[in-house]
Amino acid sequence: MRKLVLCLLALLPALSGAQGPVQPLVFGINEGVTYRISASEVRERYREIADDLTKVLKRPVRIEYMDDYVQMGKDLQVGRYDLAYVHPAHYAIRAIDKARYRLVAVTKGYTEYRASFLIGKDATYQSLTDPRIHQIGMPDADSITAWIVRATLRDALGAGAKKLRLRYTRYQDAVPFMVDYGFAEVGATAASAVIKEYTAKGGRVMMQSKAVPIKELIASPSLSAQDFALIQQYFLNLEATDEGQRRLTKLGYKGFVTYDENVLIGLGRWLEQEP
Repeated sequence: MRKLVLCLLALLPALSGAQGPVQPLVFGINEGVTYRISASEVRERYREIADDLTKVLKRPVRIEYMDDYVQMGKDLQVGRYDLAYVHPAHYAIRAIDKARYRLVAVTKGYTEYRASFLIGKDATYQSLTDPRIHQIGMPDADSITAWIVRATLRDALGAGAKKLRLRYTRYQDAVPFMVDYGFAEVGATAASAVIKEYTAKGGRVMMQSKAVPIKELIASPSLSAQDFALIQQYFLNLEATDEGQRRLTKLGYKGFVTYDENVLIGLGRWLEQEP
């Protein structure tokens, strides 16, 4: 019996060590590709959020900056991220619709994201059907703004949308330049600061697209129901406390709210519908 006890005691460290360390929750963050922001800025902005989640979930949280849309899409497809904050709605919705991610929340102030179609101060276009419009300028081809613009063109022109020349630029703030210097009759952007500055100089907004929520917080299907609930509660309640308000101020957001997942999926299918 004494030998048996000694053997068991000898095995205990090995048995406890076999469980290994607690795996970190991988929190992927993307803030868009058409705005000028660095990886270090993103990590610093979300550092305190990650610290809070570490305490709430009782497991480490590791932030990963998702700066490449194509790679982000692949990583979401295989469930690389336990939690992901995704600026471009089409990638978040694909992850929900195709990879079984679950919607945790959307960002207050970004549920009515629209593309504005800008024209020069002397232009007389009234709609996208004007035959004088041949070229449309917009941000990066895979940005959520560009996807909204193409869906809007498809709705307005049907197969005729394929006759337009679509011209892309890396950043939103370059769109007015394309209009002013003849690279496009119409320029589309969703950046409020760009729109405000351009209209203050005499430029006009010819029309706006339908609204699409952006900046979705989504969770992997492998995340437990308990952790999902804890994370959702944390983000939804941020605005209810002074400390939470400080976190939101650092992020530059007003808060987070729930949203109908089926409605979101419907918008995603509208974005990707073929002409």
